[in-house]
Amino acid sequence: MTAISEASVSGARTPPHDPDDLRSLKVVPARHPWRWVASAVAAVLLAMALHALVTNPAWEWHVVSQYLFYETVLRAVGVTLQLTALGILLGFALGTVLALMRLSRSPLLQAISWGYVWLFRSVPLILQLLFWFNLALLYDRISFGVPFGPSFFDIGTQDLVGPLTAATLGLALHQAAYCAEIVRSGFLSVDQGQLEAATALGIPRRRQIRRILLPQAMRTIVPTAGNEIIGLVKGTSVVYIMAIPELFYQVQVIYSRNGRVIALLLVAAIWYLALTTVLSIVQYYVERHYARGAVRTLAPTPWQRVRRFADDLAAARRQRRADRDRLAAELDGGADR
Repeated sequence: MTAISEASVSGARTPPHDPDDLRSLKVVPARHPWRWVASAVAAVLLAMALHALVTNPAWEWHVVSQYLFYETVLRAVGVTLQLTALGILLGFALGTVLALMRLSRSPLLQAISWGYVWLFRSVPLILQLLFWFNLALLYDRISFGVPFGPSFFDIGTQDLVGPLTAATLGLALHQAAYCAEIVRSGFLSVDQGQLEAATALGIPRRRQIRRILLPQAMRTIVPTAGNEIIGLVKGTSVVYIMAIPELFYQVQVIYSRNGRVIALLLVAAIWYLALTTVLSIVQYYVERHYARGAVRTLAPTPWQRVRRFADDLAAARRQRRADRDRLAAELDGGADR
């Protein structure tokens, strides 16, 4: 909003603190024409895209609805979720250990952690999966026993490392390299003076990590970790080279039989959108949980905004009803007189 004084327009000067000057102000609303033009163009383009998506028969929406909840597709979604959960849990467990090794005062532990991150970030994921899938070509049997000494028993590598195990190992070890850097960045984001002060107060090291370091580090870790988890949901499609029946591989099998390529790819896209949307919502609430000590007032959640909007509508209806009742009462009172 822009305020223009009529006295200033006529050339007269009045002190800004003068009450008469405040009453003479003319309020002119600020106008943003290009903002409205850009919004209108964006709305038209969005409507055109949706219209083309809905009306184009080549998308074969009837085929999409037929296979969206197909039994084999649902099983493939379960395999995708299983690979994602195992990859993230094992990856963050190992990544946290690697991050602590990198932050330790031992040069050997620092070197091992740095070398692991360097190696697994340098080799493409698809090559790592193929390596673990063909591990039996390098080691026919795996023995368990005393290091550099006698072995107690051994087992065939092919029996121990099947396709699903190889995929889990490949995804988990690959993610651990990235998770280590995510966790390390979170730890480094906390001011070291706080830990020094806690040490001076005699607070045990475990309590320092649990009560001081982790709650603040999680504010940095969660957004990047959520992004990594969402990326892994889509990254599990790489294991199709191992013939594991995850979502992308399964839709390939189906459209190779019926020839409905676009429709089946759209089925996979819808499921990936659904999974990433759920994970994004979970990430939002986790971020909100760890932001409680960083901001004075938390921003309202979408559900709280909806409830507030509904309450405002209900309050407006009640006010209109009260105004009508008061007006009716005044009219009745005038008629009685």
